[in-house]
Amino acid sequence: MPYTTWNGPAPTTAALASVTTGTAIKTMLQLATPSTRQVQILEWGFSLDDPPGADGVVELIDTNVAATVTAHVASGIINLDPNGTASLCVGGTSLTGYTATVEGSITATRPLDAVSLSSVSGETGLSYVRTFMPDDRPIVAVSRFLRIRATTPTTAADMRCWITFQEVG
Repeated sequence: MPYTTWNGPAPTTAALASVTTGTAIKTMLQLATPSTRQVQILEWGFSLDDPPGADGVVELIDTNVAATVTAHVASGIINLDPNGTASLCVGGTSLTGYTATVEGSITATRPLDAVSLSSVSGETGLSYVRTFMPDDRPIVAVSRFLRIRATTPTTAADMRCWITFQEVG
């Protein structure tokens, strides 16, 4: 069953808000895998409202340490099947959430994708989508953290990002 989560609460009466990246590395979205299931990444991506002002990077990583984030609630992890069950990835300030305030002391990562950002605006510099082919879909082990991190060194940019995933036994 596929799920999608964004770096903000699920929109209701207002559109999904963008989040400022900051001028140092910042976790924009964190997905904590359940202790009983792995997560397979189907797609991820982001869009920027403005160019970052200097060259930067957005990365998708699998890591062993949680960032301190704004906790997602259950409605923030959207089941793409309207008749499906809720995700086992639960929200919490050190679990699934967005907009990190503390990155944590990471000791091991597995980089899954990275995108360079340009300091000039252009057709290709402000959005990115990666759909993984079935044989190339990364799997994140149980009790790990999947993060989208952004670094925009001189000027903060406003970002929306997401991860589409499925839970696998």
